[in-house]
Amino acid sequence: MKQEGQVRIPSGCAIAAVISKSGDRISGELITNAMRPMHDRSNGLGGGFAGYGIYPEYKDFYALHLFFDDRSVRKDCEAFLKEYFEIVHSEVIPTRKIPAITDEPIIWRYFVAPLKSMLFELQLDEKELVARVVMKINAEMNGAYVFSSGKNMGAFKAVGFPEDVGLFYKLEEYEGYSWTAHGRYPTNTPGWWGGAHPFTLLDYSVVHNGEISSYDANRRFIEMYGYKCTLQTDTEVITYIMDYLVRRQGLSLSEAASVIAAPFWSTIEQEPDEEDRKRHAFLRTAFPSLLVTGPFSIVLGFTGGLMALNDRLKLRSMVVGEKEDRVYIASEEAAIRTMEPDAENIWAPAGGEPVIVQVKEGAY
Repeated sequence: MKQEGQVRIPSGCAIAAVISKSGDRISGELITNAMRPMHDRSNGLGGGFAGYGIYPEYKDFYALHLFFDDRSVRKDCEAFLKEYFEIVHSEVIPTRKIPAITDEPIIWRYFVAPLKSMLFELQLDEKELVARVVMKINAEMNGAYVFSSGKNMGAFKAVGFPEDVGLFYKLEEYEGYSWTAHGRYPTNTPGWWGGAHPFTLLDYSVVHNGEISSYDANRRFIEMYGYKCTLQTDTEVITYIMDYLVRRQGLSLSEAASVIAAPFWSTIEQEPDEEDRKRHAFLRTAFPSLLVTGPFSIVLGFTGGLMALNDRLKLRSMVVGEKEDRVYIASEEAAIRTMEPDAENIWAPAGGEPVIVQVKEGAY
């Protein structure tokens, strides 16, 4: 029997997502079960989920999910958080003991509100303050990792197969209007709890199948703007790129997609619409270091929606399906059929073509 390291699956990793456009609540059990038919795309070194709309009772507060190596680190981190936030509620994230998940860290969540005095003192808006605190903890506080930091959303991840991770975190007890999921098959980065997908910052979360050959160029650029890549995997940088382009630069999601999966120059030159041609040329010229090269398919979660995107050569599989008000995305149609056996309009998006699905205004 071949052991880990003797077999490499070039198209490994599994992603899946579901969203209700009317904002209906979907059990986390659905997305957990969607990962089962894609079991062989993972190797047990990482699995995870992100759910949106899962904390309605604390929807106005930032939900910080953290891993701690020990109680002393948790105590120090809590003291640090209190310098910047009012902690409205805190608790251990509920889990169930299962044989498949071992060596778990201390897993905690905090619902916080930035202190107005700190916002005034630092002259920052809420989101920028939260982002800076997350970066500081992850880069400077040994043994503490913030792995989720958005409002009314949360990430849940571990070392293990995704279907086991869902059981471990009791995802059947959560309901949200959208979910994303990931099963990891790391090929050149370590398997550890902080390195499992999704990678998040504020309400952005990214699950990714593929490899980023442009990682060093992407990382060097983004770290000039205060982001720090500390979680030992290339996918982390995509989350920060999206935050930089959309939140800080004000680009639309489709424009951000045109940066990270930019059309070839030859394609731009042949575009019949002059405005599209100028826009794509500008984006390629303005953000050349944020072009993500290498094979990838990603799903970006954000408040009120999802975006699915392939690399421009479509070197990783991804399919989309629909049924009534729900949209399903996965690496394989089998995962979609598990969530909805009667899914319709199954199609594979073209390379570099973003699929953006948003919940109707006010529904969430």
